[in-house]
Amino acid sequence: MPRHLPGLLLLLWPLLLLPPPPAAPSPMARPGLRRLGTRGPGGSPGRRGPAPAAPASVPYSGTGQPGGARGAGVCKSRPLDLVFIIDSSRSVRPLQFTKVKTFVSKIIDTLDIGPMDTRVAVVNYASTVKIEFHLQTHSDKQSLKRAVARITPLSTGTMSGLAIQTAMDEAFTVEAGARGPSSNIPKVAIIVTDGRPQDQVNEVAARARASGIELYAVGVDRADMESLKMMASEPLDEHVFYVETYGVIEKLSSRFQETFCALDPCALGTHQCQHVCISDGEGRHHCECSQGYSLNADKKTCSAIDKCALNTHGCEHICVNDRTGSYHCECYEGYTLNEDRKTCSAQDQCALGTHGCQHICVNDRAGSHHCECYEGYTLNEDKKTCSVLNQCALGSHGCQHICVYDGNASYHCDCDTGYTLNEDKKTCSAIEEARRLISTEDACACEATLAFQDKVNSYLQRLNSKHILFGRISTSA
Repeated sequence: MPRHLPGLLLLLWPLLLLPPPPAAPSPMARPGLRRLGTRGPGGSPGRRGPAPAAPASVPYSGTGQPGGARGAGVCKSRPLDLVFIIDSSRSVRPLQFTKVKTFVSKIIDTLDIGPMDTRVAVVNYASTVKIEFHLQTHSDKQSLKRAVARITPLSTGTMSGLAIQTAMDEAFTVEAGARGPSSNIPKVAIIVTDGRPQDQVNEVAARARASGIELYAVGVDRADMESLKMMASEPLDEHVFYVETYGVIEKLSSRFQETFCALDPCALGTHQCQHVCISDGEGRHHCECSQGYSLNADKKTCSAIDKCALNTHGCEHICVNDRTGSYHCECYEGYTLNEDRKTCSAQDQCALGTHGCQHICVNDRAGSHHCECYEGYTLNEDKKTCSVLNQCALGSHGCQHICVYDGNASYHCDCDTGYTLNEDKKTCSAIEEARRLISTEDACACEATLAFQDKVNSYLQRLNSKHILFGRISTSA
């Protein structure tokens, strides 16, 4: 550069540093060419609103999770029978065709590939049509991507209608690996072209859509916009895409992932289930409850199951509800819970020594017990303790004349004056009987006289002692 710039260049230099004017709007900004979306029911992946915004602190990469990594269990692609229909006519240069294959591979990367998940086929077309591989050919991502990398361009011409017809007749058949109507697996075709179809594409595309195939049309560079609209499914703003060059086509792969991605509310934590969230696949879920609880009518919250009220508890005696939604069994008084925690056995409290009876414990058949007292005692009101029974006062002694209470629940009988106690210790006889003894003895005999005197003295002593004792008892009474 010269050491001194000319004066005119010095004047223009600030203008040269200004940023260039904004470019003209691309066809993507025109009506009918909005971002990628999804269809509603009828075999299509299912319609939804715009994708949720990523957290402000992490840039959104368009792949379902910050940083570009798909969240396992958060964004899972729904199963599809997916056929790529790619234009390889002469207008598509080799480097551009490589970009198309990169675009296809990037979409494959965002899908869950497998016999039970998404199956992929590729139809290559120009003036002729070639099925590069069928839906059942490859069952994993790596083999699919290697097969895509081996695809080579065909020739001149752009027979888009013929390519769609071939895909419908040969690629989307059960023999080629497509799943039947009963499987409810959507059939999706993505056609990529940079030119105008050289055959009647309108009627063929209509038949394909009528057969249940969902068509996405991606136009590049000189692609005819009206032809793209004729091929694509409704609504067009969700099925027609345009990019100005093949150099940016791979950016559309993230939009297709967004379309085919089923967000998992259970993993995202947006399910609102009170207890357990169960993923059903394809973005669907249902709520369940922990053991001992039942799902309420709102299908979200749970209530404890009252098994005691339902009488499904199996308790032999008593069912007790717990706060945790469960229950436990208990037994009536006098019974103990068996090892099965359900049934009860009568408890021998007399043998266990837990009866509390002062004297005698008696087991009853009902698993209970009662207390009794020794002879001469009576049971108190507490039904446990005993008090000494005064049989003399109760009149149950059986003495003919006098009952003498000895204490400690014992007594003895005595006789009135002039009577003597018989051998049964209960009844009494008059002392005059002793006089009759004289008649049986010889009054003149000395031995008889002495015997009579001894007996009389004995009776007199006994009567005297009884009189003294009776006097004491009467006084104390």
